[in-house]
Amino acid sequence: MSEQLPVVIIGAGPQGLAAAAHLLERGIEPVVLEKGFGAGAAVSEWGHVRLFSEWPELVDQASRRLLEQGGWAAPLTGYPTGGEWVKEYLAPLAAALGSRVRTSATVTGVSRVGRDRVVDSGRASQPFTVHMQHADGSEGRLLARAVLDASGTWEQPNPAGAEGLPALDERAAAAAGQVEYRIPASVSELSGKHVVVVGSGHSAAHAVIRLAGLVQREPGTRVDWAIRRGTLAGFGSADDQLAARGALGGRARKVVEDGRVNLVPGFRTAEIRQDDEGLALVSDDGQEITGVNHVFALTGFRPELSFLSEVRTALDPSLQAVAGLASEIDPNVHSCGTVRATGALELAQPEPGFYIIGAKSYGRAPTFLALTGYEQVRSVVAELAGDHEAAARNELVLPDSGVCGGSADLDGGSCCAPAARQSVEIGSRPLIPLG
Repeated sequence: MSEQLPVVIIGAGPQGLAAAAHLLERGIEPVVLEKGFGAGAAVSEWGHVRLFSEWPELVDQASRRLLEQGGWAAPLTGYPTGGEWVKEYLAPLAAALGSRVRTSATVTGVSRVGRDRVVDSGRASQPFTVHMQHADGSEGRLLARAVLDASGTWEQPNPAGAEGLPALDERAAAAAGQVEYRIPASVSELSGKHVVVVGSGHSAAHAVIRLAGLVQREPGTRVDWAIRRGTLAGFGSADDQLAARGALGGRARKVVEDGRVNLVPGFRTAEIRQDDEGLALVSDDGQEITGVNHVFALTGFRPELSFLSEVRTALDPSLQAVAGLASEIDPNVHSCGTVRATGALELAQPEPGFYIIGAKSYGRAPTFLALTGYEQVRSVVAELAGDHEAAARNELVLPDSGVCGGSADLDGGSCCAPAARQSVEIGSRPLIPLG
């Protein structure tokens, strides 16, 4: 019975849609469930952000083959925005998949037919059951031979608070619209204001660069960049083999060096309180940034795990990443050139037939690449199809980032050895994590 059921994919982002295309090539029917109103809904929300990689590096190969059957031609040059990626690739791909992509369907739970997570007896022989809620509030469920969770992390931004929890009164400031967790599409309304960017990744760098332009146009504008680490050393390295990503970091460093943005290193936010002049950010060691009008907290993302409570998962206790790949991506120990492509072996879960893929597989780790997700998809689908040789094969060589981040260099040290050059087959990394 199970062999005649579809594979259910949660999320119609780049990896989810690619998984459907690979399954079709293998003769396996997919069903893609997307909570948004259209394919690439999360990407559309950062549609104003330009990606690091050119078009040839952003298209999954099985997806390309499916699209070309309908006369589609892949864009050949240029760095698209998220919106262009959706319009010119993800939306046509979803259209080619047709009714297999079901939108406005929020997955609320995954389990086995007649079994909660405690029951061993007959578990592996039972189909999966995927519960969902539709936009009108009605509920439904699908039976599946396997489930791929490609739901990403976009809807779970990390807080400004350095302890992983919202800083004191952060929720109140966010509810008042004074704290945001997304890269701004426009900053013109912040003219003449005091703005703080919290975070030291590429999303934060993008926001800092935009705000620095506003400072140049409107000299009364003030921008502080609060980072938890002690330095920006290594950020924007010339060794980054994704040149646009390295250039972004270099531009962010330059606006600090030029004095348009004030860097506040070693600042670990503990409280965001209202004062007479606006907001005051207070660090855990008593530092204060006062008179703040607006905060952009761009400190990364984390996975939503609540709807997986009835399937058996193996997740790393610190990163909330898939346990089988956590040691490869842990920023506490990771040296920049060591992350390799991962496939079905590393992504396997205690629940046979269930896989977490894409950005969600990396949990809270900041190093996910879209190309990594495409390789994951190829390998996992091969495994589901019984092609174990293809599943075990590595068809991808990852680029060297040339930079490190995360808690390993929280106090100003570096986790990086000198960067070693590697050959690159394909590559993509947007300014924000991909779902």
